[in-house]
Amino acid sequence: MKSLIVYASQSGNTRKLATAVYDSLEGEKELCAIDQAPSGDLAYDLVAVGFWLQAGKPDPKTEAFLKACRTTAKMFFFATHGAAKGSDHARGAMEYAVSLVNGATVIGTYSCQGEVNPKVLEKIKQKDAPPPWLHEADDAVGHPDDQDIAELKAALKKAL
Repeated sequence: MKSLIVYASQSGNTRKLATAVYDSLEGEKELCAIDQAPSGDLAYDLVAVGFWLQAGKPDPKTEAFLKACRTTAKMFFFATHGAAKGSDHARGAMEYAVSLVNGATVIGTYSCQGEVNPKVLEKIKQKDAPPPWLHEADDAVGHPDDQDIAELKAALKKAL
């Protein structure tokens, strides 16, 4: 199987998940940051895309990549966020990401909390209307952890 793993990561959380996906896959595989990702028609059997959430959606670079992506490959999405795992915020963002795909089949998704940079948290706390997930961000410290990685690998295995 020929696989491409693409990720966007600000703090290393999503990169950690992307590396776990890469290590889990057999066959020919590529791992690259979203800035170095191939564009246009992607000739792969699997394209795994990892991203972080911003304003309830995939980060802007990933959103642009998904909108421009042309492939008939199977796709698997994974994400990190400050919100609680399984929250409406996380589910809605993943549903939005899936809606951006044109021509591919999304075979699975996974998301988990990722530790939010303290400087980012301080900036967010200063907003007039802080995001609804802010109170959940303290629980994200130390994530993704070994349990998150194990759950990601299980979700990928099940999807394949």
